Amino acid sequence: MDGVEMLQLDVTSDESVKTCVSTLLQKTGRLDVLVNNAGQAFAGGLEETSLEEARAQFEVNFFGAVRMVNAVLPGMRKRGKGLIVNVASLAGMFPIPFGGYYGATKSALMVYSEVLRQELKRLGVNVSVVEPGFFNTHHTRLEASNSISDYDEIRKRAQSVDEEAFDRGGDPQEVADLILKIIENPSPRLHYAVGREKGYVLLKRILPDSVIQTQTRKHWRLDQ
Repeated sequence: MDGVEMLQLDVTSDESVKTCVSTLLQKTGRLDVLVNNAGQAFAGGLEETSLEEARAQFEVNFFGAVRMVNAVLPGMRKRGKGLIVNVASLAGMFPIPFGGYYGATKSALMVYSEVLRQELKRLGVNVSVVEPGFFNTHHTRLEASNSISDYDEIRKRAQSVDEEAFDRGGDPQEVADLILKIIENPSPRLHYAVGREKGYVLLKRILPDSVIQTQTRKHWRLDQ
């Protein structure tokens, strides 16, 4: 891409993060904005997912963001200025059946972002979290290696709904445009839901858990 220099980075590696941020600071002298967008999709029942697979999800989707934040914060605190934008997901608020660990990583990132914002407020560093719904990102998805036959029927139905939602998903440019607006906003708020599903946030707040549970099972065809 013209005018953009790419640097190698593996967010699961302390050394890679340290090297990348150090190289960037040597080139630019400062870092004003961090956008944590690295993520990994994963599908499988909770029982079907090994602890190693679950840990790998957290290493990318949660601890990867934590590593990046810890690497850039010293410079931002020293300057008394900066912005951190963490890209979570509405799945952190509305977890998807057979995508539970993915939702757990995004929920953890949302909580982390809220606390981080509180801790950095007086130090001049702002924190926002973007929560996209379904977008057609042509993503690849890892799957749990331990398939249990008891789950086969409902897993296939739920994943079929999931795939249809991604195929009909919005243009990812909408998320990129939102992030740019956050960067340009001198006083960005904490939460930014984006996508056709963003209205569900209000429903989550006002509807009883029993209704949410029933509608979730219906939507993902778990009881057919």
